[in-house]
Amino acid sequence: MLKLSEIREKEIININNGERMGYVDDFELNLEKGYIDSLVISGTGKILGIFGKNLEIIIDWNNIVKIGTDTILVDYKKEISK
Repeated sequence: MLKLSEIREKEIININNGERMGYVDDFELNLEKGYIDSLVISGTGKILGIFGKNLEIIIDWNNIVKIGTDTILVDYKKEISK
């Protein structure tokens, strides 16, 4: 059993390209069914933390491949917006 606070301490790694994506900043919860829908990582979209918009990366819980002692491996493919 894992606590949410323990998940937040693990670094997220994308298995598709080996990219270090960061750490979990938030969770999307399904309160009706009682489970976690997705993990939210705050992206780097701001210059000096002020200008620009804050990008979020949302990783569906089904895309988590493995939760290890120090890392969470995810199968994440960026969606290209048109």
